[in-house]
Amino acid sequence: MFKYTVKRLGQSLLTVLIIATIVFLLLRMLPTDYYFTEDQLMKFTEEQKHDALEAAGLLDPIPTQLLNFYNDILHLDFGVSRRIQNGVPVVKVIGNKFAISMKMGLMAMVVSMVIGIPMGILQAMYKEKLFDAIGTAYTIFVNAVPALVSYSLVLVFGSRVLGLPSMYSTRNPGPSSILPIFCLAMGSIAWYALWMRRYMIDEINKDYIKLARVKGLSTSQIMYRHVLRNAFVPMVQYIPATALLTIGGSLLVERFFSVPGMGPLLTDSINRYDVNVVQTLVILYSTLSILGVFLGDVAMMIVDPRITIAEKGGSR
Repeated sequence: MFKYTVKRLGQSLLTVLIIATIVFLLLRMLPTDYYFTEDQLMKFTEEQKHDALEAAGLLDPIPTQLLNFYNDILHLDFGVSRRIQNGVPVVKVIGNKFAISMKMGLMAMVVSMVIGIPMGILQAMYKEKLFDAIGTAYTIFVNAVPALVSYSLVLVFGSRVLGLPSMYSTRNPGPSSILPIFCLAMGSIAWYALWMRRYMIDEINKDYIKLARVKGLSTSQIMYRHVLRNAFVPMVQYIPATALLTIGGSLLVERFFSVPGMGPLLTDSINRYDVNVVQTLVILYSTLSILGVFLGDVAMMIVDPRITIAEKGGSR
């Protein structure tokens, strides 16, 4: 297990490095005007622009710039913002937004697991009955209806019926976070319920469950001692990835409810050609995604010791 973990960690780091390199090279194909603010573009002469670019190392050969970029990453130096907050370090710009997205993401993760997993369990226990039909209808609705439509329905119901704030407010973050958090959790609730139901039904139909019934075990004993335990193992692989991506914020939800988090920052930085911010956000999101997959594989081996890693081919 240790060798496999080290190998997977190395592969994950290499993947992040490749993604960072591709993003760096693509962004270097943009016109160099992105480096300057709008005021500087109007006031600077061509000579002044050339001197500023040369001082920043943007006129160096690409291999040299790439090596400097790797060195900056190792020292966690991602440069400064040029358009969003001129002269402010990118880490500080993102940090303020990430704190908001992380708080809402953690709450959404808890809500989705607390609701979604028990929903899937109850659907499997009462298969083809009323509760199963309601849960299936919810899953179909979330997956079939466009996100903006479902968010609009939540907004109308929450604001007009429940009296909740329709837009996020930094002065009143508690109540104004309820609707965004629920919208963030909607998809994950459906995902947890769908796959928990599926894995439990697969387990229920296996021969060892039939043997347990013959031995006289009650339905509750069969469900909680055998079915639930074995059905939860495949779920573990995907929980870290969904959790980390949820914590990273949602572009659509945060834009829809005017939440000043990570989501709007990405689109704003792209629209305003703030290259350092775009570059850092892409690296951050890719790292969260790859880290989630890595942690999922490791968690699966920890939860179920029966899972072994083949020495050849890397198959399980």
